[in-house]
Amino acid sequence: MTYPIVKYGDPVLEQPAETVKEFDTPELHKLIDDMFESMYAARGVGLAAPQIGISRRIAGEDPSQKLVLINPEIIRNEGKQSTEEGCLSVPGFREPVTRAARVTLRAQNIKGESFEMTGEEILARAFLHETDHLNGKLYISHLSVLKRDIIRRKIRKLVKAGEWA
Repeated sequence: MTYPIVKYGDPVLEQPAETVKEFDTPELHKLIDDMFESMYAARGVGLAAPQIGISRRIAGEDPSQKLVLINPEIIRNEGKQSTEEGCLSVPGFREPVTRAARVTLRAQNIKGESFEMTGEEILARAFLHETDHLNGKLYISHLSVLKRDIIRRKIRKLVKAGEWA
């Protein structure tokens, strides 16, 4: 099932997601399949469950490898990179964001087994971006107050015009 992507302004995007406690269930498998289907349909490279309106600490990365991160936590950041970033939940906006260049996280797989993984450059950015979603933060929180306010004003205009649903 393809879920619509939840857009900025929906409260689910600004609340920490709930920890997953039950693993390897038919419901969890279905949710993860639906997340990847929704990500492919939206042409994304990563997706967190809150982006489809579900408050669970699950993220999918790298559509070609179908990397599933359940209850991920960043355990190490190294270096810096500044690259333009966007988000399926804030469509039409892209801004330079500075993030770590190398990131190590600890997560669980669909069976509940813990693992650690290190990503560099774009994968490091994706780990940080999706983990932010699970913590109730959007990439625009990393922008200056001025840039963030400009984006919010533009979105309010889109909402009033009925073009942000």
